[in-house]
Amino acid sequence: MRIFIAPLALTASVAFAEAGAYAGSGANGSEAAPQEETQMTDTFKKVSDEFWVAPQISVNDIQKAAAMGVKLIINNRPDGEAIGQPKSADIEAAATAAGIAYINIPVDRTGISPNHTAAFETAMNDAEDGPVLAFCRSGMRSILVRSYAEARFGKPVDLIISEAADAGYDISGHEPAMTLLHDASKTPRTEPPV
Repeated sequence: MRIFIAPLALTASVAFAEAGAYAGSGANGSEAAPQEETQMTDTFKKVSDEFWVAPQISVNDIQKAAAMGVKLIINNRPDGEAIGQPKSADIEAAATAAGIAYINIPVDRTGISPNHTAAFETAMNDAEDGPVLAFCRSGMRSILVRSYAEARFGKPVDLIISEAADAGYDISGHEPAMTLLHDASKTPRTEPPV
């Protein structure tokens, strides 16, 4: 079982808003109109012993995930971003058939919010012990949702950035937002979590 803190109240909302916490798939953080998906990849990138991230997966990738012992698949990509993109319901059905839990936490062009990290934390807390695989178009949104959740939990930001870099993702531009979330995790709270 993985343990994350309950969602932070206003502090987290401010941190996300101030940092412009959007993990878009484009180079400038924006997303283009849906276009045809030309290649799906099955590359699973290890971030930690219990967390893997991937670009868009297909139904055919579910058996590989099951063979790796994956217990939960988290989809951070909204349906309909690209022509030919597998539907969330199809991946969920294949995951369920393989005995893997599945949750859809789509991050769209409006960005990553405290609701995304709270849903991620709940999914991780409820997950059976074993590896978790998260995916989106490139894997960037998935690793950022995890990174913000880890920062909220109090994990050192330099370690979060290093883990992401080792998996091939440069999230150093999100250091200010993660630092705010990390620092807020150390502040005593007098109000109940949202």
